[in-house]
Amino acid sequence: MTRDGGRIPSLDGLRALSISAVLLGHLAGTQHFPPSLAAVIRNGRVDIADLGVRVFFVISGFLITGLLIAEHERSGTISLQRFYLRRTLRIFPAYFAYLAVVALLAAARVVEVSGWDFAHAVTYTMNYAPHRGWHLGHFWSLATEEQFYLLWPAVVLLIAPRRAFRVALAVVCLAPLVRLAEAAVLGHAAAGYVGTTFETTADAIAIGCVLALSRDALWTRPRYRWAVEAPWVAPLLLLLGALIALRVRPGLLLGATLGLVAIMLIIDRSVRLPDSRFGRILNSPMLVFVGTLSYSIYLWQQLFVNRSSTSVLATFPLNIVLTFMAAMVSYYLVERPCLRLRPRLEARWLEPAAPVAEARIEQVSGI
Repeated sequence: MTRDGGRIPSLDGLRALSISAVLLGHLAGTQHFPPSLAAVIRNGRVDIADLGVRVFFVISGFLITGLLIAEHERSGTISLQRFYLRRTLRIFPAYFAYLAVVALLAAARVVEVSGWDFAHAVTYTMNYAPHRGWHLGHFWSLATEEQFYLLWPAVVLLIAPRRAFRVALAVVCLAPLVRLAEAAVLGHAAAGYVGTTFETTADAIAIGCVLALSRDALWTRPRYRWAVEAPWVAPLLLLLGALIALRVRPGLLLGATLGLVAIMLIIDRSVRLPDSRFGRILNSPMLVFVGTLSYSIYLWQQLFVNRSSTSVLATFPLNIVLTFMAAMVSYYLVERPCLRLRPRLEARWLEPAAPVAEARIEQVSGI
């Protein structure tokens, strides 16, 4: 299943497609971006950028849970200190580097960012900020993931993987009801909360956890195996979910869940069938490389891919070039050096651990 020292290249390729969806969704409407293509992307029916974020959520739930299960099987427990140290080194340096750059630009009055946005960004509560500015608004998804990282490992440790499956499945089933209830209670204000707050998005991460906890058992079921192997099932479910989402309440209740099931099938197919046509595309060196940079790309694209900006730096295709340049600087000068500190810090601060698929922890990005 894994290659390259424990990494799963198919998932890096899937990350590349997901970050491409986010970029396309944000590019539409920027200066010099083809108007005909922008009209297709901003169609008012399917939010392609949001779809890309949901894929990241499911992948994160799948990979994090897989790592927790592997550690539990090898050592009989889960080291929360080790987990949080790794997550800190993986997520915080690039995150706060971007935040520091935005703070300097705001101080120089190059960009406008409210104090509330900075407060929500620093505390990882942006998903509860209803009026998010552009430059830090994308931190809502990182806040959702960080809240998941804070809670889920402790749940798996306290109740063991078998019972954790029931918790994850319950979240998948209950989150649509929570979305519907919050939409009814909040009315017009729901747009700022439903679909970004943790309780209304947790099912996207939880369904990845469900996949990791039940993947082998599911594969023994002929209908599930057929759904994974048939290349048209997942796209059909995505289409059905999008059609149902044209009506707000059915979309909140069922449309989003159908889309998440489709993403789950795509992830399982990409990992199980790397030699299929789709798998070979995902494993292409270019997509794997872009997927490796996906966290940095997600962070830095917000500075340049801004349809409200008239700056030449936000002009297509220069904005894409600058986004990739900033992402590469972030990855090679911030992320990788911090990750190389991990073995020394673990050796100094933590007890020796049973060997696990260490290389995969780098693949679980903040988005």
